[in-house]
Amino acid sequence: MTTERNIPVLYLVIPCYNEEAVLPETTKRLTEKMHTMIRAEQVDPESRILYVDDGSKDKTWAIISEYAEAIPYVDGVKLAHNRGHQNALLAGLMTAMPLCDCAISMDADLQDDINVIDRFVEKYMEGCDVVYGVRNKRETDTFFKRTTAEGFYKFMKILGVDVVFNHADYRLMSRRALEGLSEYKEVNLFLRGIVPLIGFKSDYVYYDRAERFAGESKYPLKKMISFALDGITSFSVKPLKLISNLGILISVLSIFGLLYALISHLCGVTVAGWTAIVASIWLLGGLQMLCLGVVGGYIGKIYSEVKRRPRFLIETHLKAEPEEKVLDEH
Repeated sequence: MTTERNIPVLYLVIPCYNEEAVLPETTKRLTEKMHTMIRAEQVDPESRILYVDDGSKDKTWAIISEYAEAIPYVDGVKLAHNRGHQNALLAGLMTAMPLCDCAISMDADLQDDINVIDRFVEKYMEGCDVVYGVRNKRETDTFFKRTTAEGFYKFMKILGVDVVFNHADYRLMSRRALEGLSEYKEVNLFLRGIVPLIGFKSDYVYYDRAERFAGESKYPLKKMISFALDGITSFSVKPLKLISNLGILISVLSIFGLLYALISHLCGVTVAGWTAIVASIWLLGGLQMLCLGVVGGYIGKIYSEVKRRPRFLIETHLKAEPEEKVLDEH
């Protein structure tokens, strides 16, 4: 069963951090795409490209401001300071929510295939509230990144977290889905895990991911690890359960070790055992530190949540009124 919908007002929400090298080409391609879709009556003329500057240190905001003045499809949001990719993305989605019928989130680096935007909108017109962009393959990734990324998705599934395999943040959400997202108030954001919890009808669009057009990746190894740990600790308590089970296992093994030592003493068997004792101390000490670290990670999450600090603050929103913008005719 399909749902009849009017031509939607579409917002492309694009978080940016130090993206001055790629913004000119990104804007060129997206404005051409938006122009084509408007002419084909696939989206409403009120549709926009919404850039979100996440406290960039280069000329990103200056470029966004220039385009917002000159190009009819471009709006801009500037955050008061750097809040990270997920918060910047949320800021853009929440800004777009009252202004659009649906929003597509994507990165600024042109790795997400803009040619499938039409298919996202088609799925929306068929009644889908969430459409996930899923990569066909990971040939553009290094062996290490491909292996660790796929391992992460599988590990999240093992932990019981509902994530879409090979999906990052390239997705369409209807206004109803965005309103549902706004009800999730956690400070530790992991949108790839939150969005599937919203429910509503969903579907997938498959695409091939390209190489970054210009600039440097904003997700080096350190940030990737931090992001993965945020996802795990924000959506699953299984690591805590694993610690409890590990504690029980070590306790049982310790009892057997105690019985062995007692029997050896009663039988008069003298074993130096220095190596075994030292190894055991180091092993147990390491496990204790690891367990404390995992528990501390969860306590840190609780600390962040109970403070209820704002996830982002918008300093500037550049949005021209419709009558102030003239559609580009070429």
